[in-house]
Amino acid sequence: MASTLTLESTPNYRLLVWAALVGLLAFVYFGWSSVLGLQPGLCASVVLPIFGDAAKAFYESSGANIIYLYDQFECQRFGRGMGTTIWISFVCVIASTIIGVLGAWAQISGSKILSGVTQAYIQFFRNTPPLVQMYFFFFALSPLLPKVMTDYGVAQPLFSPFVWAAISLSFFAGAFNVEIFRSGIEAVPRTMTEAGEALGYTRGQVFRNVVLPLALRVCIPSLTNNLVNLVKTTTLAFAISVPETLFVANQIWSDRVNVFEMMVTLFVFYIGLVAILVWLMERWEKSMRIPGYGR
Repeated sequence: MASTLTLESTPNYRLLVWAALVGLLAFVYFGWSSVLGLQPGLCASVVLPIFGDAAKAFYESSGANIIYLYDQFECQRFGRGMGTTIWISFVCVIASTIIGVLGAWAQISGSKILSGVTQAYIQFFRNTPPLVQMYFFFFALSPLLPKVMTDYGVAQPLFSPFVWAAISLSFFAGAFNVEIFRSGIEAVPRTMTEAGEALGYTRGQVFRNVVLPLALRVCIPSLTNNLVNLVKTTTLAFAISVPETLFVANQIWSDRVNVFEMMVTLFVFYIGLVAILVWLMERWEKSMRIPGYGR
Protein backbone atom coordinates (compact mmCIF):
# COMPACT_ATOMS: atom_id res chain seq x y z
CA MET A 1 0.00 0.00 0.00
CA ALA A 2 1.55 3.27 -1.09
CA SER A 3 2.07 5.86 1.59
CA THR A 4 1.71 9.53 1.02
CA LEU A 5 3.55 12.33 2.72
CA THR A 6 1.28 15.10 3.86
CA LEU A 7 2.76 18.50 4.55
CA GLU A 8 0.73 20.72 6.81
CA SER A 9 0.87 24.32 5.80
CA THR A 10 1.89 26.66 8.56
CA PRO A 11 0.35 30.10 8.64
CA ASN A 12 2.61 32.93 7.62
CA TYR A 13 2.49 35.49 10.37
CA ARG A 14 4.97 37.89 8.79
CA LEU A 15 2.28 40.06 7.25
CA LEU A 16 0.35 40.15 10.51
CA VAL A 17 3.48 41.12 12.42
CA TRP A 18 4.26 43.98 10.05
CA ALA A 19 0.65 45.12 10.13
CA ALA A 20 0.75 45.11 13.92
CA LEU A 21 3.97 47.16 13.92
CA VAL A 22 2.52 49.70 11.51
CA GLY A 23 -0.65 49.87 13.59
CA LEU A 24 1.37 50.36 16.78
CA LEU A 25 3.41 53.12 15.18
CA ALA A 26 0.26 54.86 13.95
CA PHE A 27 -1.35 54.49 17.39
CA VAL A 28 1.68 55.89 19.20
CA TYR A 29 2.12 58.78 16.78
CA PHE A 30 -1.49 59.75 16.19
CA GLY A 31 -3.30 58.15 19.09
CA TRP A 32 -1.54 59.34 22.21
CA SER A 33 -3.26 62.73 21.84
CA SER A 34 -6.61 61.17 22.65
CA VAL A 35 -5.40 58.38 24.93
CA LEU A 36 -2.92 60.23 27.13
CA GLY A 37 -4.63 63.54 27.60
CA LEU A 38 -3.65 65.91 24.80
CA GLN A 39 -7.30 66.22 23.89
CA PRO A 40 -9.09 68.21 26.60
CA GLY A 41 -12.20 66.09 26.25
CA LEU A 42 -10.55 62.92 27.58
CA CYS A 43 -9.54 64.41 30.91
CA ALA A 44 -12.91 66.17 31.23
CA SER A 45 -15.02 63.19 30.21
CA VAL A 46 -13.04 60.17 31.47
CA VAL A 47 -10.29 60.82 34.02
CA LEU A 48 -11.92 63.53 36.12
CA PRO A 49 -15.40 61.96 36.37
CA ILE A 50 -13.97 58.57 37.36
CA PHE A 51 -11.16 59.59 39.71
CA GLY A 52 -11.73 63.29 40.39
CA ASP A 53 -14.05 63.21 43.41
CA ALA A 54 -12.20 60.33 45.07
CA ALA A 55 -8.78 61.93 44.52
CA LYS A 56 -9.96 65.27 45.86
CA ALA A 57 -11.59 63.68 48.90
CA PHE A 58 -8.40 61.68 49.51
CA TYR A 59 -6.38 64.89 49.35
CA GLU A 60 -8.65 66.67 51.83
CA SER A 61 -8.58 63.76 54.28
CA SER A 62 -4.93 62.69 54.03
CA GLY A 63 -3.07 65.57 52.38
CA ALA A 64 -1.85 63.36 49.53
CA ASN A 65 -2.23 65.60 46.49
CA ILE A 66 -2.62 63.45 43.33
CA ILE A 67 -3.61 66.55 41.45
CA TYR A 68 -3.55 65.16 37.90
CA LEU A 69 -6.59 63.04 38.78
CA TYR A 70 -8.86 65.96 39.62
CA ASP A 71 -7.37 69.02 37.91
CA GLN A 72 -7.95 69.19 34.15
CA PHE A 73 -4.92 71.36 33.35
CA GLU A 74 -2.51 69.11 35.25
CA CYS A 75 -4.17 66.02 33.78
CA GLN A 76 -3.51 67.28 30.26
CA ARG A 77 0.01 68.40 31.12
CA PHE A 78 0.99 65.07 32.66
CA GLY A 79 -0.63 63.21 29.78
CA ARG A 80 1.55 65.12 27.32
CA GLY A 81 4.63 64.17 29.30
CA MET A 82 3.76 60.47 29.29
CA GLY A 83 3.01 60.62 25.58
CA THR A 84 6.39 62.22 24.87
CA THR A 85 8.21 59.57 26.92
CA ILE A 86 6.42 56.74 25.12
CA TRP A 87 7.12 58.27 21.72
CA ILE A 88 10.82 58.97 22.33
CA SER A 89 11.24 55.47 23.80
CA PHE A 90 9.62 53.92 20.74
CA VAL A 91 11.76 55.92 18.31
CA CYS A 92 15.00 55.20 20.18
CA VAL A 93 14.31 51.46 20.55
CA ILE A 94 13.68 51.07 16.81
CA ALA A 95 16.56 53.34 15.73
CA SER A 96 19.13 51.83 18.10
CA THR A 97 18.19 48.31 17.03
CA ILE A 98 18.66 49.23 13.36
CA ILE A 99 22.01 50.83 14.20
CA GLY A 100 23.04 47.67 16.04
CA VAL A 101 22.20 45.40 13.11
CA LEU A 102 23.96 47.64 10.58
CA GLY A 103 27.01 48.02 12.81
CA ALA A 104 27.29 44.28 13.38
CA TRP A 105 27.07 43.69 9.62
CA ALA A 106 29.81 46.31 9.05
CA GLN A 107 32.08 44.51 11.48
CA ILE A 108 31.82 41.19 9.66
CA SER A 109 31.65 42.67 6.14
CA GLY A 110 35.37 42.21 5.56
CA SER A 111 35.87 45.91 4.81
CA LYS A 112 38.60 47.46 6.93
CA ILE A 113 37.12 50.93 6.41
CA LEU A 114 33.63 49.93 7.58
CA SER A 115 35.04 47.95 10.47
CA GLY A 116 37.31 50.83 11.52
CA VAL A 117 34.51 53.41 11.36
CA THR A 118 32.25 51.12 13.37
CA GLN A 119 34.91 50.56 16.02
CA ALA A 120 35.52 54.31 16.32
CA TYR A 121 31.78 54.88 16.71
CA ILE A 122 31.51 52.19 19.39
CA GLN A 123 34.46 53.51 21.38
CA PHE A 124 33.20 57.10 21.27
CA PHE A 125 29.61 56.46 22.33
CA ARG A 126 30.32 53.59 24.72
CA ASN A 127 33.11 55.36 26.60
CA THR A 128 31.50 58.76 27.15
CA PRO A 129 28.52 59.65 29.38
CA PRO A 130 25.16 59.87 27.61
CA LEU A 131 24.38 63.25 29.17
CA VAL A 132 27.63 64.69 27.80
CA GLN A 133 26.74 63.30 24.38
CA MET A 134 23.32 64.91 24.53
CA TYR A 135 24.85 68.25 25.52
CA PHE A 136 27.32 67.95 22.64
CA PHE A 137 24.56 67.41 20.09
CA PHE A 138 22.27 70.12 21.46
CA PHE A 139 24.69 72.85 22.56
CA ALA A 140 27.75 72.28 20.33
CA LEU A 141 26.47 70.72 17.09
CA SER A 142 23.03 72.33 16.79
CA PRO A 143 24.33 75.94 16.53
CA LEU A 144 26.55 74.90 13.60
CA LEU A 145 23.58 73.79 11.51
CA PRO A 146 21.54 76.24 9.39
CA LYS A 147 18.52 77.89 10.92
CA VAL A 148 14.98 77.70 9.53
CA MET A 149 12.52 80.56 9.41
CA THR A 150 9.08 80.29 10.92
CA ASP A 151 5.92 81.80 9.47
CA TYR A 152 6.51 84.79 11.74
CA GLY A 153 10.00 85.43 10.35
CA VAL A 154 11.80 84.12 13.43
CA ALA A 155 14.89 81.94 12.97
CA GLN A 156 14.85 78.69 14.92
CA PRO A 157 17.15 75.63 15.08
CA LEU A 158 16.88 73.03 12.36
CA PHE A 159 16.10 70.26 14.87
CA SER A 160 14.00 70.47 18.03
CA PRO A 161 15.25 69.28 21.43
CA PHE A 162 13.13 66.15 21.00
CA VAL A 163 14.95 65.24 17.77
CA TRP A 164 18.38 65.82 19.31
CA ALA A 165 17.47 63.72 22.34
CA ALA A 166 16.26 60.90 20.09
CA ILE A 167 19.43 61.06 17.96
CA SER A 168 21.73 61.13 20.97
CA LEU A 169 20.04 58.29 22.85
CA SER A 170 19.75 56.15 19.71
CA PHE A 171 23.46 56.46 18.97
CA PHE A 172 24.33 55.77 22.61
CA ALA A 173 22.25 52.59 22.86
CA GLY A 174 23.16 51.61 19.30
CA ALA A 175 26.83 51.33 20.25
CA PHE A 176 25.97 48.66 22.81
CA ASN A 177 23.57 46.97 20.40
CA VAL A 178 26.35 46.60 17.84
CA GLU A 179 28.37 44.54 20.31
CA ILE A 180 25.31 42.59 21.36
CA PHE A 181 24.49 41.61 17.79
CA ARG A 182 28.15 40.91 17.05
CA SER A 183 28.33 38.46 19.95
CA GLY A 184 25.18 36.79 18.69
CA ILE A 185 26.61 36.50 15.18
CA GLU A 186 29.82 34.98 16.48
CA ALA A 187 27.77 32.38 18.35
CA VAL A 188 26.28 31.10 15.08
CA PRO A 189 28.22 27.99 13.99
CA ARG A 190 30.39 28.44 10.93
CA THR A 191 28.72 25.40 9.38
CA MET A 192 25.49 27.41 9.07
CA THR A 193 27.23 30.04 6.97
CA GLU A 194 28.90 27.39 4.84
CA ALA A 195 25.53 25.71 4.28
CA GLY A 196 24.05 28.99 3.06
CA GLU A 197 26.98 29.58 0.72
CA ALA A 198 26.62 26.02 -0.60
CA LEU A 199 23.03 26.83 -1.54
CA GLY A 200 24.25 29.72 -3.69
CA TYR A 201 23.42 32.55 -1.30
CA THR A 202 25.39 35.76 -1.59
CA ARG A 203 27.17 37.17 1.45
CA GLY A 204 24.29 39.55 2.10
CA GLN A 205 21.69 36.80 1.71
CA VAL A 206 23.59 34.57 4.12
CA PHE A 207 23.63 37.37 6.69
CA ARG A 208 19.96 38.26 6.21
CA ASN A 209 18.46 34.78 5.89
CA VAL A 210 20.78 32.55 7.92
CA VAL A 211 23.10 34.36 10.31
CA LEU A 212 20.90 37.20 11.61
CA PRO A 213 17.80 35.07 12.43
CA LEU A 214 19.95 32.63 14.40
CA ALA A 215 21.95 35.41 16.07
CA LEU A 216 18.76 37.10 17.25
CA ARG A 217 17.78 33.98 19.15
CA VAL A 218 21.05 34.16 21.07
CA CYS A 219 21.24 37.88 21.78
CA ILE A 220 17.61 38.77 22.63
CA PRO A 221 18.17 38.53 26.43
CA SER A 222 21.13 40.95 26.26
CA LEU A 223 19.24 43.17 23.81
CA THR A 224 16.30 43.30 26.21
CA ASN A 225 18.53 44.49 29.04
CA ASN A 226 20.02 47.25 26.89
CA LEU A 227 16.63 48.42 25.63
CA VAL A 228 15.29 48.52 29.19
CA ASN A 229 18.24 50.70 30.14
CA LEU A 230 17.53 52.88 27.10
CA VAL A 231 13.92 53.48 28.11
CA LYS A 232 15.05 54.56 31.58
CA THR A 233 17.77 56.77 30.11
CA THR A 234 15.17 58.80 28.20
CA THR A 235 14.78 60.83 31.40
CA LEU A 236 18.04 62.57 30.41
CA ALA A 237 16.03 64.44 27.78
CA PHE A 238 14.89 66.54 30.75
CA ALA A 239 18.31 68.26 30.59
CA ILE A 240 17.60 69.87 27.20
CA SER A 241 13.99 70.80 27.99
CA VAL A 242 12.21 67.94 26.25
CA PRO A 243 8.78 67.89 27.96
CA GLU A 244 8.82 64.20 28.85
CA THR A 245 7.40 62.67 32.03
CA LEU A 246 10.15 63.70 34.45
CA PHE A 247 10.23 67.25 33.07
CA VAL A 248 6.47 67.64 33.45
CA ALA A 249 6.42 65.99 36.88
CA ASN A 250 9.09 68.45 38.02
CA GLN A 251 6.92 71.33 36.83
CA ILE A 252 3.90 69.95 38.66
CA TRP A 253 5.64 69.37 41.99
CA SER A 254 7.29 72.79 41.75
CA ASP A 255 3.88 74.42 41.30
CA ARG A 256 1.86 72.23 43.66
CA VAL A 257 4.47 71.14 46.22
CA ASN A 258 3.57 67.44 45.95
CA VAL A 259 7.00 65.92 45.41
CA PHE A 260 6.27 62.59 47.09
CA GLU A 261 3.08 61.95 45.11
CA MET A 262 4.72 62.79 41.76
CA MET A 263 7.81 60.69 42.53
CA VAL A 264 5.63 57.68 43.35
CA THR A 265 3.74 58.29 40.11
CA LEU A 266 7.02 58.35 38.19
CA PHE A 267 8.08 55.04 39.71
CA VAL A 268 4.76 53.42 38.83
CA PHE A 269 4.80 54.81 35.29
CA TYR A 270 8.31 53.65 34.45
CA ILE A 271 7.83 50.26 36.09
CA GLY A 272 4.73 49.76 33.93
CA LEU A 273 6.44 51.02 30.76
CA VAL A 274 9.47 48.78 31.24
CA ALA A 275 7.24 45.82 32.13
CA ILE A 276 5.41 46.19 28.81
CA LEU A 277 8.72 46.29 26.92
CA VAL A 278 10.05 43.22 28.74
CA TRP A 279 6.81 41.32 28.09
CA LEU A 280 6.98 42.13 24.37
CA MET A 281 10.62 41.04 24.17
CA GLU A 282 9.87 37.80 26.02
CA ARG A 283 7.01 37.06 23.66
CA TRP A 284 9.30 37.73 20.71
CA GLU A 285 11.94 35.43 22.17
CA LYS A 286 9.45 32.61 22.69
CA SER A 287 8.04 32.98 19.18
CA MET A 288 11.54 32.65 17.68
CA ARG A 289 12.68 29.77 19.85
CA ILE A 290 14.01 26.69 18.04
CA PRO A 291 13.99 23.50 20.15
CA GLY A 292 17.56 22.49 20.90
CA TYR A 293 19.19 25.64 19.54
CA GLY A 294 20.99 27.94 21.93
CA ARG A 295 20.72 25.52 24.86
